[in-house]
Amino acid sequence: MRIWDRWIGREEIRKDRIDHALVARWLATFDCVASGDGTVPQGLHWCLCVPDAATAQLGPDGHPARDDSPQGFLPPVPLPRRMWASSKVDFFAPLQLGEAVTRTSRIQSITEKSGGSGQLFFVDVTHETFGEAGIAVREIQSIVYREAAAPDATLSPPKNGVGSFDAEGWSKHRMLIPSEPLLFRFSALTFNSHRIHYDLPYAQGEERYRGLIVHGPLTATLLLDLARREYGDDALAHFSYRGLSPAICGEALHLVMRGKGNDIEMAAFAADGRQVTAATAQRKQQHA
Repeated sequence: MRIWDRWIGREEIRKDRIDHALVARWLATFDCVASGDGTVPQGLHWCLCVPDAATAQLGPDGHPARDDSPQGFLPPVPLPRRMWASSKVDFFAPLQLGEAVTRTSRIQSITEKSGGSGQLFFVDVTHETFGEAGIAVREIQSIVYREAAAPDATLSPPKNGVGSFDAEGWSKHRMLIPSEPLLFRFSALTFNSHRIHYDLPYAQGEERYRGLIVHGPLTATLLLDLARREYGDDALAHFSYRGLSPAICGEALHLVMRGKGNDIEMAAFAADGRQVTAATAQRKQQHA
C-alpha cells in the first residue's frame, strides 16, 4: 500500500450558518447588492465551513500545518508550497440567507507527479455543501503541492511584456485592478492566512513571486460575478476553472466571457495577454 493511501476516503464535516453580516461583507467586497429574494450569490460557499486552526497551529506559509495524526485531514506530503489549482462546481440549489449549512469534505485521490517544475503532489477533495433543504453545491477541488523555490529563482510570473490584451472575439469584457484591500477582504472572508496574498517580503523572498498573488478562487469569484452581471442571480448550473498563471495585485486583470446557448467560456488575462485562468460554465435550463 502506498504511504498516502490511508488518507483516501478520509472525511471532515463542518457546520456553519449564513448570517446577515457575512453576506453584507461579501456584497461590500464585490460592490454588489442583495438579490432581493433571500438567496446568496454563487461562490459564497467558499466562505462557509472554512478551516479554523488556531494561530499557533499555522505553518510558515500561513496555512494550517499538516500532520499524520488520525485527526488530520489533508495528507502531510513533504512539499511546502500549496496552491489551489482548479475546481469543478455544480450548483444544485441556491443557498439561503440565514440558513444552517453542513459541508462534508472527502479526500478522493492523491497523485504524485514529476515534471519540469520538479516533484508535484495533487490532492483532489470533494466538498458537498448542504442547506436545510438538501445538497446545494458539490465541488471537486484540486490542490497541488510543490517543492520550495530556490533562493535565487527568477521571480514569477515574468514582468508584463510589450503586448496588450485584445478583447476581440469576447462578448463580455470587464477590466479591473485587484488591490491590496480587495485581497485583504477576500482573505478575511475565507479565513485564508496564506502569506502570498498579503506579505510581500514573504511572497518575493520565500516563494519567489513578483508581487502579491491574487487568490485563484478570488479570480473565479470575479468570473462568477461577470456571469451574474450578464445573466442574473443563480444563473449557473456548473462552473469549472483552472489556474494557468498567477495574477499580480495592482496590475490590470481582464475578465472575459462568450457563450452559445447554455454553454459559456470564460477567462482571465493579464495586461499583456498572458492567460491567468481558463473557465467554462453551463447555464441552468431556461423554462418557458
